[in-house]
Amino acid sequence: MTASASPSPDAVHTEGLSKTFQGRPAVSDLNLQVPAGEVFGLVGPDGAGKTTTFRLLCGLIRPDTGSIHIAGVDVIADPESAKRRIGYLSQAFAQYTDLTVWENLEFVAGTYLVPDGEWQERANELLEASRMTAFKSRLAGNLSGGMKQKLALSCTLLHRPEVLFLDEPTTGVDPVSRRDFWSILYDLPAQGVTIVLSTPYMDEAERCRRVAFMSQGRIIASGSPDELRERTGGGILVFDTDNPRHARDVLAKRDDVLESILFGDALHVLTAKPSESEPALTDTLASAGIFVKSVLPSEPGLEDVFVHLASNAINGGRT
Repeated sequence: MTASASPSPDAVHTEGLSKTFQGRPAVSDLNLQVPAGEVFGLVGPDGAGKTTTFRLLCGLIRPDTGSIHIAGVDVIADPESAKRRIGYLSQAFAQYTDLTVWENLEFVAGTYLVPDGEWQERANELLEASRMTAFKSRLAGNLSGGMKQKLALSCTLLHRPEVLFLDEPTTGVDPVSRRDFWSILYDLPAQGVTIVLSTPYMDEAERCRRVAFMSQGRIIASGSPDELRERTGGGILVFDTDNPRHARDVLAKRDDVLESILFGDALHVLTAKPSESEPALTDTLASAGIFVKSVLPSEPGLEDVFVHLASNAINGGRT
């Protein structure tokens, strides 16, 4: 085995990955294994360490400790070889605003030494898939937000990377462009492309084969969406009340309430036995002078799961 060979067939494999900035941990003891062809989601609040993780995985910054292998290549020992196998779409628009759509694609083709003739064919395929063909002569700076992201994705895919890293790619994108974006992503695993993406949208996390929840630089839980939902250890009661904030605080004090979370005016209460707990919870609210308009049972959503597991992790509980 060479120094740059991967110890694993995974498309993404890290062990003990850590990075600090000015003494503050941004990523701590990160262990990731993402098989080839998988769509893997990384979910967490701002400051959780997602962008730092992507920059480490792409070889843009060096870790303090740990190992990184991407598509069989040691990123630390041989970053240039790894980068040829990687496509990275950052949150910031990185294309040249004073070049046209086509000129941006041509520039990227030259950067990755994609042969003449091959890059034009690939560029046309990507523009057609993203419904951008009619805008190939438009300056990138004059594109809408959604079109800019579709151009950025096309540039990222032009050299046919084996592993694609997408850092919140559809944030601020209109619904139509978001749908177009995902229609392109859906076809990639069948072509052998592994996708690792971060997203603030739980409906996008649901589309991933596996999801990892990240908090304070650590992975606090990972698994398929269904597996993660099972880890809540209960079900949800959705309360509609005349004072949702007060209701949240009142119910959070009960021992049988695992989590009490507001989604707008809807109060999601996680409890081990929802049907058995509902009468007592309703009585508790009534005793506090809170009128309950309705109570509906619900399966935990990924956002319910994340809030619960993040709270447990912060408080030192079991995750």
